[in-house]
Amino acid sequence: MALFSAQSQNTIPQPKLPSPASRQKTPLSREDLNRSGELVGRIRSRFTHTLVGQDNLRDSLIVTLVAAGHILIESVPGLAKTTAAQTLATSVSGTFKRVQCTPDLMPSDLVGTQVFDFSAQKFTTIIGPIHANFVLLDEINRSNAKTQSAMLEAMSEGNTTIGGERISLPKPFMVIATQNPIEEEGTYNLPEAQMDRFMMKAQMTYPTSEEEERMLHMLAKRGSDTPDLKQLGQEDMISIVDVEFLREASRRVHISDSIVEYAVDLVATSRGAGKHPIQGLASLVRLGASPRASIALVRIAQANALIAGRDYVIPEDVKLFAHEVLRHRILLTFEALADDVSSDQVIDSMLQAVPVP
Repeated sequence: MALFSAQSQNTIPQPKLPSPASRQKTPLSREDLNRSGELVGRIRSRFTHTLVGQDNLRDSLIVTLVAAGHILIESVPGLAKTTAAQTLATSVSGTFKRVQCTPDLMPSDLVGTQVFDFSAQKFTTIIGPIHANFVLLDEINRSNAKTQSAMLEAMSEGNTTIGGERISLPKPFMVIATQNPIEEEGTYNLPEAQMDRFMMKAQMTYPTSEEEERMLHMLAKRGSDTPDLKQLGQEDMISIVDVEFLREASRRVHISDSIVEYAVDLVATSRGAGKHPIQGLASLVRLGASPRASIALVRIAQANALIAGRDYVIPEDVKLFAHEVLRHRILLTFEALADDVSSDQVIDSMLQAVPVP
């Protein structure tokens, strides 16, 4: 007992670390905000030439780009999700690769492989299409489990392994994946670990009659059903340096401790915990959101504030994309699925239960 007391007296007190929200950052200047708005405006202008409506999808793509995340787009066929992804990728003067996922797609087809060069008597590494700034994985749920695991390493670690050699992916690196939810034959559902790597999951809806008419007029004027992105020109493109500037600037957007606590409380509520638990949630949700969700909420909020021309985050920045951040991270029970309860409905109840700071 005496020994314990002596050790306790000699213990050096640990300094209290500041919270992430209170750490000093270089404040954004008015010039930084103006440049950010001008760059985002260029990206939006390209969408006007390729997409009618779908403003939510456009904003989700741009915010995810600025927040340095990956995005999964889900919709029925024919809603231009591939066109939207290509528009964002080609709005930046970086490398872009499109991969059509199929059940026989192997990891080497995506990551790369080693080929023996008989003239040099050594193996030569041939990198795959995932080594690009922007990678479009079309119908990702058609790829098999082996290929999905290769994607997981690239998305989470920023590098790939070919023949035991680790190769870094270019920066910036962003994966835009699409999937069709209505087909089951020849598909492999993404596991929870893979889904969690996507910062956002956007769901597209059918256009209104007015938007569909505008789309047909645009096609008639263009003379083609598919847009020729090469004809859009380069005057409204942004560079890789511009993307890095946007991402660095978004991290400097101030977010108060109260808003950080709000994001954490929202995520904790999905697990049946938090300061404002929802009665009966355990019968609907079998697994809540992971800490990646709270990280994504904060990063997305900072990016949205920057795009809006503010150097500080407001609660609406967190709420605006809460469904896109949380819907693929909340796993419902069989009882909830039988009662046609969706994850978006659970998120609605969470937003109502947790008070805005």
